Amino acid sequence: MKKTRVYCPKIDTRWYYPIDPLGFQAVRVTLQPVTKCLTEPLDSPMSKNSSHFVGESEAIKAIRELLPVVAASSSTVLITGESGTGKEIVARSLHDLSHRASANFVPINCAAIPKDLIESELFGHRKGAFTGAVTDRVGRFELAHKGSIFLDEIGDLPLDLQVKLLRVLQERMVDPVGSTKSVAVDVRVIAATHRDLEAEIAAGRFREDLYYRLNVLPLNTPPLRDRSTDIPLLLGFFAKHHAATGAKPISFADDFSHALQAYHWPGNVRELSNLIDRFSTLFAGQCLTLKTFSPTMLPKGLAVFKAKVATEVAEPAEVNAPLDLMETAAMDSPSKGGIFDEGADEPEEDAVFLPDTSAPSLAQGLPILPPEGLSLKHRMAEIEREFISQALSRTKGNVSQTARLLNVQRTTLIEKIQKFGLRSI
Repeated sequence: MKKTRVYCPKIDTRWYYPIDPLGFQAVRVTLQPVTKCLTEPLDSPMSKNSSHFVGESEAIKAIRELLPVVAASSSTVLITGESGTGKEIVARSLHDLSHRASANFVPINCAAIPKDLIESELFGHRKGAFTGAVTDRVGRFELAHKGSIFLDEIGDLPLDLQVKLLRVLQERMVDPVGSTKSVAVDVRVIAATHRDLEAEIAAGRFREDLYYRLNVLPLNTPPLRDRSTDIPLLLGFFAKHHAATGAKPISFADDFSHALQAYHWPGNVRELSNLIDRFSTLFAGQCLTLKTFSPTMLPKGLAVFKAKVATEVAEPAEVNAPLDLMETAAMDSPSKGGIFDEGADEPEEDAVFLPDTSAPSLAQGLPILPPEGLSLKHRMAEIEREFISQALSRTKGNVSQTARLLNVQRTTLIEKIQKFGLRSI
């Protein structure tokens, strides 16, 4: 039975597995995980961070239209864009749409491999070439023969390696470390970087001649903030993708969806995917609103947005009105409790509801407003801290029972315990 060498980039090793004499179908019994890695189509989830070009924005439509055109060529491609925008997805798509799709797609992250090892990784080495080289090693370029090699973060490649890569691009020959013979390779090179290579050239960190060799067919992946209209579609996709098997995906209320669209997403689609993965684990099957989360569970930008919204909702509309008008309104509507009313407009998660037995004690011990005034915010914080402390003491530190006693969400209570330094209780 014929054997075929197959490279699986996910586990970074060489495999030999049998195929049937007619070559129709790989035998997937003993090496099913390997063959799955190699044969899984683009439109099925291959990683937790894959967006698979979900979206209908003009930027995504332009990339979809351009991919088949670029894939038909064997010229070198340079993909630029911020981290997390899907550069590897573009590279895989180019390979899958090309005539090289039946051969290997071999990715390598130039920034993740130590400088002393990257030459061996790219070009291979021969036994005895250096200490520890106990066997011959085939380099990534040879593994990608007849296929495609993806040089991710090419902007981080050391300068001395840039010279050797330039020769490979020019002559399509690699020189394994310790070998006296060059090896011919037929490979399509797809490079990607989040750096501004022209600025790197000006700073002396990237070779200009290599840049022009790579920049034959340029592609750019847009940041998520420039295609915010795609976020609702991405939310639905990742909610289904990260949901546990057989579980209902999480959903998003309008206020939370709008907040996510307004966020600037410095980590782009990867950050969005990781956030939905977090929510799918902690709030499985729930409909999420801004009130669902404490600020510590959100990215900083979203936490600030949540706090701003909570403040706007909590403040009464008459806050800028003259004092006498507010007093009149309070007397006309005694059931609403005046300007200190804690009614339905107050966000539930930020409110602390006191037991009914506290009303007499508050009425009997209500302090007198000092002539110089006071900070209402600080005074309310002191009262809130005191009641949380008493509740924790009553429940012997049980956070869940304390949350039920104070009628607040558990995550909100934990945040307030940390805020007031009550962890030791």
